[in-house]
Amino acid sequence: MKFLFELVTPERKVMSEEVDMIMARAVDGDIGILANHAPLVTTIDISQLLIKKDGKEQYVAIGGGILEVSKEKTVLLADTAEFPHEIDIKRAEEAKKRAELRLEQRSGEINVKRAEIALRKALTRIEVAEKGK
Repeated sequence: MKFLFELVTPERKVMSEEVDMIMARAVDGDIGILANHAPLVTTIDISQLLIKKDGKEQYVAIGGGILEVSKEKTVLLADTAEFPHEIDIKRAEEAKKRAELRLEQRSGEINVKRAEIALRKALTRIEVAEKGK
């Protein structure tokens, strides 16, 4: 049984399709959504989103967001969303190195937090890009 899933960022509607299942990382753990899931609103962490449709799996790098499940559809309002073919692996690896360097320097609490977030985003992008090969 399928359900309508929409993935939206501030820049674009990434997808709007009937899918079999999605799996996302909520801030309090992984969550799987199937058709007829109970209504829900939760925060999604920087992570890989897994979309299953017609026996195929597709991964998307998510930069955090809000997931809303209702009777009509499931919507993920994501800060960023990238399919493997959209990820510039070289750029992601450079962002990873910059974040690691900033973490080594530890200059101020705000900068450390920003570097940790940048590192998590870069690692997620790299992992999703590798799965798309």
